[in-house]
Amino acid sequence: MVDFRDGLVERFVRYTAFDTMSDDRLVGIKRPTTDGQLVLLEHLKGELEGMGVETYLGKEGVLCALLKGNPSSSRIGFMAHVDTANDVEGNGVKAQVIENYSGEDIVHGDRVIAVKDNPDLLSYKGTTIITSDGTTLLGGDDKAGVAIIMEGVKHLVENPSIPHPDIEIFFTPDEETGSGMSGFPYERIKSRTCYTFDGGREGEYEGECFNAATISVVAKGVSFHLGAARGRMVNAVTILSQIISSLPQAESPEATDGRYGYYCPLEIEGTANEAKLNIFVRDHDEELFTRRINRAEKLIEAIASIYGGRADVSVKISYHNMNKPNKKLPEATIAIQKAAEKLGFEVSEEIIRGGTDGARLAEEKGIPSPNLFTGGHNYHSLSEWVSLEGMNKAANLMLGIIDYWNGV
Repeated sequence: MVDFRDGLVERFVRYTAFDTMSDDRLVGIKRPTTDGQLVLLEHLKGELEGMGVETYLGKEGVLCALLKGNPSSSRIGFMAHVDTANDVEGNGVKAQVIENYSGEDIVHGDRVIAVKDNPDLLSYKGTTIITSDGTTLLGGDDKAGVAIIMEGVKHLVENPSIPHPDIEIFFTPDEETGSGMSGFPYERIKSRTCYTFDGGREGEYEGECFNAATISVVAKGVSFHLGAARGRMVNAVTILSQIISSLPQAESPEATDGRYGYYCPLEIEGTANEAKLNIFVRDHDEELFTRRINRAEKLIEAIASIYGGRADVSVKISYHNMNKPNKKLPEATIAIQKAAEKLGFEVSEEIIRGGTDGARLAEEKGIPSPNLFTGGHNYHSLSEWVSLEGMNKAANLMLGIIDYWNGV
């Protein structure tokens, strides 16, 4: 196993300093939605070109790169995204490198990453853990993935005697807004399979994700002076509030896990005259997913009618479960298992309670896109942490997958 740790920690910490928090309010208006993402993409382009790797970065805001094989044979790809989530503050990251971790709670001011809530920490006693300073997220989702891919490419460039197929690299913007693949240059990808490094816990890979949709509701009310409102006023905010309270609480993100889907009212704004609501709908099963959308639409229509108002509904499908394309080419998964076996560690297939850019790639092009671990935990939170050991195994797994495909 190659020791990538020094290169990974330096590279990862450096990338986290780029302010790349995306902004879902600017989707469809600006791409990437924030300037910092383009700054990092340009930086990565320069690093790759400095290694002698071909690159393309156009109006799509996607950095594409090609490391030619020796000899050129089949072609595989690796992908990660450069943006960070806006669930909590994601800019101004000050990464903290904790060497020889003690196995105790990690304390940064008022923020505590407690061992009782993070039992995996005990597996990394004596190793290096990376966190933020507690005031922002860390950005392991997905700068750990970016660093892993870049270290793998660097190793192959510096060791030209290692045989490998053509390798395509894609770094995307705005994954956290769900629009990362909306402007993807699909005509450029020629890979048989493209692995995303956008997972978490060490040893896990994922071949299946949610089906995802957003139901947008615009409730139209009737405005009246509150003193003369009886029998006349229709409150759009009340309509949306009733819709939210009527969604089954047992089928919410905070009440489900595993394969159970959910409804999640995520955004609401407006006035009594007009108010807007976004509801996320998720399910792994296609039939249940469709049924959830239909039920929500009927519920919205019924409640609006009861209150004497109107509700305009639109449904946007974000992505579909990527399990079908992944199953069409079993070698995509076999490569992961064989590579881990040769490296001497175990991997397990899990499901994603979310999605990746790979899910969109699988849907649009039918290209298998399994998702690989990066060693990260507690993504989208102030308690995020990444294991350097996990990142090191992931970088070695990348090399192992490349080695497998070199002979296929």
